[in-house]
Amino acid sequence: MTAAAADFTFDISLADLTATERLASALAPTLRVGDIVCLHGDLGSGKTTFARFLLAALGVEDEVASPTFNLVLTYDTVAGPVWHFDLYRLEAAEEAYELGIEDALVDAITLIEWPERLGDLLPDTHIDVTLEIVDDTARHARISATGAIAARLRELPW
Repeated sequence: MTAAAADFTFDISLADLTATERLASALAPTLRVGDIVCLHGDLGSGKTTFARFLLAALGVEDEVASPTFNLVLTYDTVAGPVWHFDLYRLEAAEEAYELGIEDALVDAITLIEWPERLGDLLPDTHIDVTLEIVDDTARHARISATGAIAARLRELPW
């Protein structure tokens, strides 16, 4: 998180892809336009996979591609538009403006892989989903949030 301490933190072991899908599906109905979901983790930790499950839970039926080469992809969902950013290739945080991130942060649910590339441009209020590789299929996940988003997450039956 950038400035404030987390108001909500939840740790969970994910034994396999099914567990990852369940976690993304639990998070999806809490999301509202204006929410920011930051996906953290090493290469191969499952950030894009988590985003795919989250988008499916929001009603996206088409194949969800990785935005690695496009840098941003957009989707219409039952909760509103979702902009999915992969900022891995950004050399400077300001390059995100060229991708329309200002509009996304206000008018959409924003999923951001490699959010640390935004530096101080990342708003303080967001959800952090950190995925750590345990082995070939297992992951450890930590979800943390501040503000109104944290209040919604506390209501879930984790």
